[in-house]
Amino acid sequence: MANHSTDDELYAWVRLACDETLGTAQALKVAQDFGGPRQMFSQPLNALRDVAPEPLATLIAAAPSALVSRRIEQAIAWSIQPGHALLHPAHPDYPAMLLQAPGHPALLFAQGHLGCLRREALAIVGSRNATADGEDNARAFARRLAQHGLCIVSGLALGIDAAAHRGALDAGPEGAGTIAVLGTGADLIYPTSNAALAARILAQEGLIITELPLGSPPRSANFPRRNRIVAGLARGVLVVEAAQRSGSLITARLAADMGREVFAIPGSIHSPLSRGPHALIQQGAKLVEQEADILGELPCANGQQHHRPFAPVAAAQLRGNHGEEGDHDAPGKHAVVPPHASPLWPAIGYDPVTEDTLQQRSGLLPAILQAEMLALELAGHVRRGLDGRVSRVRRPGRPRTRTESQERP
Repeated sequence: MANHSTDDELYAWVRLACDETLGTAQALKVAQDFGGPRQMFSQPLNALRDVAPEPLATLIAAAPSALVSRRIEQAIAWSIQPGHALLHPAHPDYPAMLLQAPGHPALLFAQGHLGCLRREALAIVGSRNATADGEDNARAFARRLAQHGLCIVSGLALGIDAAAHRGALDAGPEGAGTIAVLGTGADLIYPTSNAALAARILAQEGLIITELPLGSPPRSANFPRRNRIVAGLARGVLVVEAAQRSGSLITARLAADMGREVFAIPGSIHSPLSRGPHALIQQGAKLVEQEADILGELPCANGQQHHRPFAPVAAAQLRGNHGEEGDHDAPGKHAVVPPHASPLWPAIGYDPVTEDTLQQRSGLLPAILQAEMLALELAGHVRRGLDGRVSRVRRPGRPRTRTESQERP
């Protein structure tokens, strides 16, 4: 790993990312007040109390636990291996596009060619249960767009993700490469059937990244966090095939919320996997038939970015029949079933509220709040309005006065 920061500075950033008890967003604000996490961790308790709540100040002033210390040691040992790097927001190779995204990770585990992060990028996402036509389209578009200088970002899942990575690699050394964002630790490849693809990405100067600590397994709650990075790295997102209730459409909404372009390839009106792209097109995403439809909207094509009006798609509008399978990666259908299993559920009512309000009510870390929120959306338990506010979904026939203890999942 290139030594762009002192050992103490790197240690402080890794500790900040690995210690979940600190609350990354809150601790980052405190770190900014002191000029960085290294300076923050060196402050006496009295100084910390002046800028942070008592519980947080006490946690920052305390020595890291044995578990956190072990995570820090593992991360730093991993980073000194050839081709590995730990990227924090002050690191010169931290991706500029992601740095602009709200709630960006405090640390990225990166393996491969860091030059990919300096290229203009497009995310290609879709169903893991894609049709042969869908995979062919994803691969063909990825290859041609990579030849035009766009680095292809996706999530290394089965189906559309894998086809997009392969297409970018098919462009050869003249192409812009590909970035795979994991929903696991950097030392695990999921699904294991894509291990050979991951090896090919590294062999052809691509990049594999994740924000999750080493050893993190493929839990359902991890994949919305991964999708947030996929959207944040790219100028735009192309949805190839997706069910009407799917992680791919949530990725598109995240991209729209970040001000990025959203593209969709239409399909047969008889295919369930066309419903997602068609819903996006109805909401203002650009219909794509050829690569020129994408290149004309992105800055790499003509030096300036054209912003099309795109109303963020309400989760309720993108929800299909409950029997349809979404584009989730981890084992199990949804991250939160029943909804009461989510620590965010008590903070959400039937009156729409903002995410800031949910943060205050729940006290959850921003990354965890986002993961829980997306899991509840995917499971159909909450809806997000066009103004971004969130509320519970009222089931048909449910009395308005029914208590929480009486509600069914």
